[in-house]
Amino acid sequence: MRLLVVEDEAKLSQYLHKGLSENGHVVDVARDGIEGRRLATGGDYDLVLLDLQLPGVDGFGVLAALRAQSRYTPVLMLTARDKVEDRVRGLEQGADDYLVKPFAFSELLARVGALLRRGAPTSAGANSTQLRLADLDVDLLARKATRAQQRLDLTVKEFNLLTLLLRRRGQILSRTTLAEQVWEMNFDSDTNVVEVAVRRLRAKLDDPYTAKLLHTVRGMGYVLEERA
Repeated sequence: MRLLVVEDEAKLSQYLHKGLSENGHVVDVARDGIEGRRLATGGDYDLVLLDLQLPGVDGFGVLAALRAQSRYTPVLMLTARDKVEDRVRGLEQGADDYLVKPFAFSELLARVGALLRRGAPTSAGANSTQLRLADLDVDLLARKATRAQQRLDLTVKEFNLLTLLLRRRGQILSRTTLAEQVWEMNFDSDTNVVEVAVRRLRAKLDDPYTAKLLHTVRGMGYVLEERA
């Protein structure tokens, strides 16, 4: 799953990024409300973890901008404020849950899991937890991928790569985009990590089957799509 953490405390944002990444999520971090608002309203996230006290624009402002676009991405608000009126205001404005600092990471994971299982009020689209293309099925919550009802034995990075390609099916994704989104690294032309991962994914996803789904577009990148 792809998560956005909007948190201005450096140590906490790094801690959340590390912990959530180690639990199999792709995590983006914004360190102020302006950047958080830009990413939340323009990105494709399954969940936003949103601090209340932020420089530039506070958490209420970020939440309002997100809901003004009729985007129903689940939002878990994180705050040092323990006032009932703040919690009520956040929930009234569209937050899905509230967690007061300091908190145990195990509780955070439990709440994140509950919100992701609940999902957005739609059966398809960017926030769906079930993705399909031809005979390929991906269950984001169970982190399970099958093709022709046969389980694909994927590593964490291979699953995240497949999920990104599937979410953006039909779009050509460059090696730079894949490196940034899946490996969270600035692309280095001397690094072949993307090519190696794509080759390994293709061996599991396409090689056993007649119809190929993962295609290379020379000089541009890779695309996941069904071709006649």
